[in-house]
Amino acid sequence: MQKPIIILAIESSCDDTSAAVLRDGILLSNVTASQTVHEAWGGVVPELASRAHQQNIVPVVDHALKKAGVEKEELSAIAFTRGPGLMGSLLVGVSFAKGLARSLGIPMIDVNHLQGHVLAHFIRESDDDHSQPSFPYLCLLVSGGNSQIVKVNSYDNMEILGQTIDDAAGEAIDKCSKVMGLGYPGGPIIDRLARQGNPDAYEFSKPQIKGYDYSFSGLKTSFLYHLQDWQKEDPDFVEHHKEDLAASLEKTVVDILMKKLRLAVKDTGIRQVAVAGGVSANTGLRNAFKDHARRYHWKIFIPKFSYTTDNAAMIGITGYFKYQAGDFCDIDAEPFARITQ
Repeated sequence: MQKPIIILAIESSCDDTSAAVLRDGILLSNVTASQTVHEAWGGVVPELASRAHQQNIVPVVDHALKKAGVEKEELSAIAFTRGPGLMGSLLVGVSFAKGLARSLGIPMIDVNHLQGHVLAHFIRESDDDHSQPSFPYLCLLVSGGNSQIVKVNSYDNMEILGQTIDDAAGEAIDKCSKVMGLGYPGGPIIDRLARQGNPDAYEFSKPQIKGYDYSFSGLKTSFLYHLQDWQKEDPDFVEHHKEDLAASLEKTVVDILMKKLRLAVKDTGIRQVAVAGGVSANTGLRNAFKDHARRYHWKIFIPKFSYTTDNAAMIGITGYFKYQAGDFCDIDAEPFARITQ
């Protein structure tokens, strides 16, 4: 009988410490410790994030192994996020993975964080789960740091068709939420308020960028200037109209995202379309995907909420693909904060 492939995955790219265990590609556990310390600062503080990772990583990994019913000696390999992300945060996860892999004498698998998000649709929780896309498919990757349209030819062959030339969609939403004084992170707050507002109440700038690329800096500036004008007449304008503002902002972002995605689908002829990343948890974007599936006959793939944010399950399934291909990394692999090539 063939020995099972058991992967321990570690994700520590930003402010979530996560560990997952997979057996033969089936998810057994996915444990995440989030950090609330950043809320008071209105954004992630790298030094605080790395310190929290140091505190969390041992108990998180221990919990993931126990929840999966797996002993560390049974592990086949350790997959870890190598980048991109915050260098201090990445170092904690990478260093832990190196130490554990060396002590157990098992290989290491480095995973690109963004590719992990794109492949999150292949996470399976049972043997009878066959809801994964087939290659090739298009993936709209939207988060606080990235907005991309990716053509996924295979697990290790991804082509970026378009991406933001300035701010990412999630970043724009967070900054607009901050301008309104609503708090951090802005995504969930805007989502909740938008459900109660009129999406057609206000109009904001939509950039005219050629091709499949995105731009959200103009929207952010337009939102700020409009808000300043309205607050001159009514200092409490935000409090009186926050639901409509949130709904109109969300609609503008979603319209910008979907317009370019429709173009990519039309030009490539690929009608299997997925969404991934933190912003894929947004209700308005999810509803837009369902609407496009009905109107344009797309076959859509929307991740579970637990797989939209940073999580080790997506690192684990990517690691599983790479393990099968014998694609391991050396013990001296160093993390990277940004993709430079």
